[in-house]
Amino acid sequence: DGIGRVIATTVAKEGADVAVCDLNSDTVTETGKILDQSGAASMVATLDITDSTRVEAFINSVANTFGGIDILVNNAAVMPVAPIETEDESDIAHTLAVNLMAPIVFSKYCIPHMRAAGGGSIIHMSSVTGHNGHPGVAVYGATKGGLMALARGQAMEVAIDGIRVNTVSPGTVDSPMLHNFIKDNAEDPGAAREAFDALHPIGRIGTIEEVANVFLFLASDDASDI
Repeated sequence: DGIGRVIATTVAKEGADVAVCDLNSDTVTETGKILDQSGAASMVATLDITDSTRVEAFINSVANTFGGIDILVNNAAVMPVAPIETEDESDIAHTLAVNLMAPIVFSKYCIPHMRAAGGGSIIHMSSVTGHNGHPGVAVYGATKGGLMALARGQAMEVAIDGIRVNTVSPGTVDSPMLHNFIKDNAEDPGAAREAFDALHPIGRIGTIEEVANVFLFLASDDASDI
């Protein structure tokens, strides 16, 4: 219901057929309604992206419904906040599974469809935490740094097939993830929000729409050499 939804609606406005999956059936259903109201061809599914068998079935269903796949956006993520020495190993494993393993699996099953289509664009949602260390989210940051390394390797593997691979690393974004982080961790939410704004050179955090526009560009032919 945050950045992923706006990315979906942004590319749909440009004429793309859009498939969206989410673990939360309520939010993905609402996204589907918004896409339907826009007139876009769309399909939605409630999906646990850590289940590779279901991911493969979903991707094949999307390809059959729309006649192929040429854009993949890996946006889903979880962000437990805790020092590593206090973090439960099951939470660490889940973070790795959602944030890093799932994008690998989605890529694995989408690339053959993109190759058949003559090319495509894979875009992973990374983060500033993958570039700079931040206390309390070291595991999250490690997965985001891993996505950047993944993209570099993938890009070399599939460039010959006309498939481009990139990551986007936003700073702090005015999104539900931030709102939940502040609610769960800040004694003074207003002061915490001001502190996040002050961390950014332009004096404010980014908007979801600003991030979505970068994904739209990278998905388009205008980014053919990136």
